[in-house]
Amino acid sequence: MSERPFSVLGLQQIAVGAADKGALRALWVDLFGLEIEGSFQSEKENVDEEIAVLGTGPFKVEVDLMQPLDPDKKPKVHEPPLNHIGLWIDDLPAAVEWLSAQGCRFAPGGIRKGASGYDVCFVHPKANEASPIGGAGVLIELVQAPPEVIEAFRKLAAS
Repeated sequence: MSERPFSVLGLQQIAVGAADKGALRALWVDLFGLEIEGSFQSEKENVDEEIAVLGTGPFKVEVDLMQPLDPDKKPKVHEPPLNHIGLWIDDLPAAVEWLSAQGCRFAPGGIRKGASGYDVCFVHPKANEASPIGGAGVLIELVQAPPEVIEAFRKLAAS
């Protein structure tokens, strides 16, 4: 295996889903005290989400509260309830190229803009014959970290 040309810096987000995001809001916002920072809707991705956050600055973590626009259509963002985790990556194109060469399976769509405006791509939750490494049942979003996040995590690691 060749040397990894990228670093996973930290957790960028978790995304949780329910048939009605009201129950998620009651837990994450009303009880846990997270703040709603934004929202996102996409018919293509069948999602209506609110973006709650915890922490501040470059160490802020999103908790995406998602419900399907149509519970009978795919993708079913509420099944499983822990929809995906997102990881900050310092060099997303290098990560995708290297991981692909190692046999990692990616979900269709390639690198694209995500709901928060960062470039993202997804490691498929399931491996297949052509790509024998997947997320072992978990959808994993790789998120291109902006320069200030990269710098903050590197300073933290050096201290």
